[in-house]
Amino acid sequence: MSSNPSTQPRRRVAITGLGAVTPCGNSAAETWAALIAGRSGIGRITRFDPTGCTAQIAAEVKNFDPTKPLATPLHPRGPGGEPLTQALTPKDLKKFGRFTHLGAAAAVEAYADSGLDAHRAALNAERMGVNLGVGLGGLPEMEAMHDTWKAGGYRKISPFFIIQIAPNLLAGQVSLLLDCRGPNMSVASACATSGHALGEAAAAIARGDVDVMIAGGSESTVTPLAVGAFAQMRALSTRNDAPEKASRPYDKDRDGFVLGEGSVVFVLEEMEFAQKRGARIYAELRGYGATADAYHLSSLAPGAEGSARSMRAAVDRSGLKPSAIDYVSAHATSTPGGDGEEAAAIAHVFAENKSTLHVSGVKSMTGHLLGGAGAMGALAATLAVHHGVIPPTINLDNIDPACAELGLNFTPNFAVKKEVRAALANSFGFGGTNASIVVARA
Repeated sequence: MSSNPSTQPRRRVAITGLGAVTPCGNSAAETWAALIAGRSGIGRITRFDPTGCTAQIAAEVKNFDPTKPLATPLHPRGPGGEPLTQALTPKDLKKFGRFTHLGAAAAVEAYADSGLDAHRAALNAERMGVNLGVGLGGLPEMEAMHDTWKAGGYRKISPFFIIQIAPNLLAGQVSLLLDCRGPNMSVASACATSGHALGEAAAAIARGDVDVMIAGGSESTVTPLAVGAFAQMRALSTRNDAPEKASRPYDKDRDGFVLGEGSVVFVLEEMEFAQKRGARIYAELRGYGATADAYHLSSLAPGAEGSARSMRAAVDRSGLKPSAIDYVSAHATSTPGGDGEEAAAIAHVFAENKSTLHVSGVKSMTGHLLGGAGAMGALAATLAVHHGVIPPTINLDNIDPACAELGLNFTPNFAVKKEVRAALANSFGFGGTNASIVVARA
């Protein structure tokens, strides 16, 4: 692979590895199987006692062990280097926050899935980078350490506390684990975080700065303060008696989003090298759009104007026509206002092919992963292209009339087998920030 980026033309970007730890499964394969089966990962909160809070449900990662031995040891430092046998050691669990536990496991899975480990001799570690976004960082650890300090004083504060909470420590740990010595960074843009991380990572490859990027996002903020704060904003569903039915994008009875946790990570690499080494290429990351509403800190602009510009930018930069997009993996949080605004923007951007376009909201199953949400949506888009299956929007029993009149197919309740030439994934966040990604058949 070339080490002189200044002489390279704009390059294509292949998606060759996927990793995921989500409420729907502890791997990308498990998560995808749950999505196409329409299986929810939402239940009553177990990470703390939610009694007294109006929202008592969340989408938690279950039965997760980041110290589980890898099926096959990896050798990111070459045959002579120390093998990597697990994402984290038992000692690491106290050193890092839960978002790093989740993200490190997803990143190691994505790297193993890519097959790059067998080709490390042909890779320059200085041209391998990491961009793993985290929206809120180590909020569970902040809450716990505050309680520890209040009870026991300064001597009880852990020397690992800063490492536990700093959002960029996930990217730092992954670069250490996988010997990535190129750009190392962490995006923080609320719920658009990992959409931006993927887009910026792809841009770095396209302009020749790097050859490989480990990119995506992670979040774990199912805590009393986070749940309580979102509940006080009246943003969360209070369907506590039926958790699996609570997240229901586009349904007229939706009453808010469900907080989730998890991590989704991609391996992106320069297309020519991926093809030459015979890599399995899930899809090509062809377009990226990033915009700002400049309207409101927590609400979409009227008509989701900024979101529409983000989608148009991603499609334009992909070199495709809007009519080539067969599926939109929507942000679709299950909030009364946001779903309809985004849907109207989708209908406007894809007006010429909206009768054949499929749209779905996988947060109906995963909940809202905040900093991991953009990558979660991009995973659904990528695997829809790869497998020719579109995951559903579950719990869509009575479509909102305002959404129905748009004429879009929101893929209610059951997956649909269909050739997907290209797909777009949206993620939008507080602060009026928007990210859209286009993936297509390579």
